[in-house]
Amino acid sequence: MYAVNRLTHNWLAKHLLNRVVGARLPALHGQVVDLGCGSRPFEKDVLKYASRYIGVDWSNTLHGLSADVIANLNEPLPLEDASFDHVLSFEVIEHLSEPDTMLEQAFRILRHGGELTLTAPFQWWLHEAPWDYQRFTRFGLEHHLRKAGFTDIDIKNTSGFWSMWLLKLNYQLHRLIRGPRACRIVIRSILVPIWLANQMIATWADRIWPEDRETAGYFVTARKP
Repeated sequence: MYAVNRLTHNWLAKHLLNRVVGARLPALHGQVVDLGCGSRPFEKDVLKYASRYIGVDWSNTLHGLSADVIANLNEPLPLEDASFDHVLSFEVIEHLSEPDTMLEQAFRILRHGGELTLTAPFQWWLHEAPWDYQRFTRFGLEHHLRKAGFTDIDIKNTSGFWSMWLLKLNYQLHRLIRGPRACRIVIRSILVPIWLANQMIATWADRIWPEDRETAGYFVTARKP
């Protein structure tokens, strides 16, 4: 799981992802491949349930190259047909110029009855430029998944409005940390309590004031028939 430091401006984003992925882990088994594995933050957690974890990433990763298989997810993958029980892909699809190719390849390498677990941002700022190509609504994600052949598609919000909005605010507040080192220390010391409080409040506000149309992102599961 991602390490969560509650003194940072975006700890809630990692907490939300850990929460949805953690709830999904018991469904994993057998051979698991992580498309766009980055620094492999979920590997140890996956291996509590699965027998094997394979990480795939491309050579331009900004998270340190630690993949077992180096491949561009916009192109056909050097993996055998029907060789995996589960495909994972977390916060990756928005960075693909050809997302349909990745989904088609995920479908191809899954065994019949195999499953896909995927997360994607919705209301999120531009990141990892210039490889940030798109944002998907829940309807867009479902369209692309069905086009690739997946069934039993389930799409859930990862957050409500308040978590999304306050995370976006915190990213802007983080930009205030500038100038000489002493100045940066003072500004950060002022902002840290604000970040801690508003992210804790956001999770509470999402529960008492829900809004299904606003979210930081989506958590998706689907199956290959």
